[in-house]
Amino acid sequence: MQENETSVSTPESQPAAGEQAVKPQHRAGLWSAISWVRDLAFSILIAVVLIVFIYQPVKVEGTSMLPTLSDQERIFINKFTYRFGLEDIRRGDTVVFWWPLDPTKSYIKRVIGLPGDTVRIDDGQVYINGVHEDFVPAQFRDHSSWGPRVVPPNDYFVLGDHRSSSSDSRTWDWVPRRNIYGKAVFVYWPLDKMGRVQ
Repeated sequence: MQENETSVSTPESQPAAGEQAVKPQHRAGLWSAISWVRDLAFSILIAVVLIVFIYQPVKVEGTSMLPTLSDQERIFINKFTYRFGLEDIRRGDTVVFWWPLDPTKSYIKRVIGLPGDTVRIDDGQVYINGVHEDFVPAQFRDHSSWGPRVVPPNDYFVLGDHRSSSSDSRTWDWVPRRNIYGKAVFVYWPLDKMGRVQ
């Protein structure tokens, strides 16, 4: 009865006496090192692509977005969604943008008014096209009044969630669409605050 083949032996696989333990281990170690370097390089490349083109870590500075975001929290912003038109900027989005009065500074605020919206603030109560918006708890509101004004095309009206501690569109007017470069999506530090940005 003929036995089934289970292995193949070649002259190369039968090293001379004394080499048996050296060559196979040397080759295995070399391939292991090459694989490790390849995997590391690939991981770094993926991280660079994610950070440069899609997600960027940023640090929140100040209290203008309380209670949503606290001072010194670390968050990821998505730079891909708006840049490539995969998602429109929507009312309620928390966005990161170059400050219109000094394009070297970045701010983070919530979009309240879209192009064409009529915005009015009466004693701290915000109305969009006549409808009351209710993004923030009462203790974070102020008693300012503003408008009514219509948001121009390609501009946005933004406010901080901590209305009495925020410099925003009430002070320096609209944010041009070209200045908005990211959407806040995820808090990653501190760990007890980890989660999606609301």
